[in-house]
Amino acid sequence: MTTTAARPLLILIAGPYRSGTGDDPDLLAANLRRLEEAAWPVFARGHVPVIGEWIALPVLRGAGGDGPAHPLAEQVMYPTAQRLLEHCDAVLRLPGASRGADQDVAIAQRRGLPVYHRVEDVPAATPLPV
Repeated sequence: MTTTAARPLLILIAGPYRSGTGDDPDLLAANLRRLEEAAWPVFARGHVPVIGEWIALPVLRGAGGDGPAHPLAEQVMYPTAQRLLEHCDAVLRLPGASRGADQDVAIAQRRGLPVYHRVEDVPAATPLPV
């Protein structure tokens, strides 16, 4: 049986970004690409994907930070995800060790939001009339 969502959901894609990178820019970029690879399948299921780093990194740069190792990062990265989760309808938790992604899941669970672990488990959205 195929499950459908009544409307498009705003789905936070959570997974490793900084974990295991030693803050190497190439490894950070590779982790962000892995997160972004899930964006199209979520979108194709009729939803709006969002990744916290898409918002947090420009905010951090605006505050004068130059990356996740900057001292201001602790004031921006996790708080951005926490604020973003106030607007999200669900979380897609990708595999891999990540303290931040685990925090996202915990927040989602406290709010009673669904947490999916595979894109295939995300229900397709009922198409909106045009």
